[in-house]
Amino acid sequence: MPDIKKSPLAPDQFPNLLPVAGVEVGAAAAGLRYEGRPDLMLAKFAEGTRAAGVFTRTKMPAAPVEWCRNVLTKSGGAARALVVNAGNANAFTGSKGQKAAQATADAASRIVGCDPCEVLIASTGVIGEPLDVSKFPRFLKRIHEGLSGAMWREVATAITTTDTFPKGCSRIATIEGRPVVISGIAKGSGMIAPDMATMLGFMFTNAQISSACLAEILRRATDISFNSITVDSDTSTNDTVLAFATGKNANITLIEDPDDDRLADFRTKFSEVAVDLAQQIVRDGEGATKFVTIEITGAASNEAAKKIALSIANSPLVKTAIAGEDPNWGRLIMAVGKSGELADRDILQLWIGDQLVAEKGQVSRAYEESVAADYMKQQEIRFRMDVGVAGGQATVWTCDLTHGYIEINADYRS
Repeated sequence: MPDIKKSPLAPDQFPNLLPVAGVEVGAAAAGLRYEGRPDLMLAKFAEGTRAAGVFTRTKMPAAPVEWCRNVLTKSGGAARALVVNAGNANAFTGSKGQKAAQATADAASRIVGCDPCEVLIASTGVIGEPLDVSKFPRFLKRIHEGLSGAMWREVATAITTTDTFPKGCSRIATIEGRPVVISGIAKGSGMIAPDMATMLGFMFTNAQISSACLAEILRRATDISFNSITVDSDTSTNDTVLAFATGKNANITLIEDPDDDRLADFRTKFSEVAVDLAQQIVRDGEGATKFVTIEITGAASNEAAKKIALSIANSPLVKTAIAGEDPNWGRLIMAVGKSGELADRDILQLWIGDQLVAEKGQVSRAYEESVAADYMKQQEIRFRMDVGVAGGQATVWTCDLTHGYIEINADYRS
């Protein structure tokens, strides 16, 4: 495996994540694949905690994904624990994978003192290798004995594979004038078959909201965050985002309507955490040197706008041009056309940064390629395009495609 250096787009330091009432976390180096670093984490939740999840839509879901889907239905969203391991995705492992998921939940439930259906699990790493969970009871017990509300950096590190930095974010929201905390961690860097890394996200809050309410807020936030990023266009077998609401110290009655006006600030801050975590994943894209924002307006619908934006973001020609700092705007136009969505060629407008590049079906008279070339040397790039059809809009984030990406994915199994 090549020596993977810290991404040049990484934040200066891990943020000061706030403790969440009713949540205790911890991690250990169980030696599942990596030496000398945490690779197994446990989160314990207070009684009454409610959970919700959004999962990969791949037709090849991993055993932990199927486990979470099933138990969230069986338990009605009740949750007392979360177990995550790195180094092995427990994906495409047949009945052995299902047994490993059950054994993990059984071990955690005994330690925490709950029903196995109240244990959520996630895995990340190599696909197709059976997950040996024989060490889990011993290490989970050890983690449980040292749980705290402050070990965020350790657990954020424990869920990583080819990530070059741990990812976290916190916000404080107000509900009925009272503060509630939202803290989250995530991992992700690339998603390449057959040995893909995987995208995982976990968000924790002490808000007093129902499982159904949390599920809808999570779904909306995921749509504009984790589902609006791309590194290499490959959907993982294990993509999972889970949210947990403990209701502890919230001092309000249970809120069940996601559109309740009392949740306005909470919805905003929850989405901010999700977007921040999602953007950190892009900033840690394998081999990435550029962070790219693509904004589409004027589309037939918001869904059409996102499809156009992702067509641009996933284009190897666009991504390699960005890596080469080449303002080859024709590749952007090409990607719009291949999306299959409506766009008016003779009304469309394109900006690179703040410079208008194309309009009225041709290059803008005011366009200066030297200005665009200088702009492309920056680490943060922004493309804007109005496709001139209606009012649909969307924003997605991606990164460039470099030789580093090929080197990482040619020489390792996470």
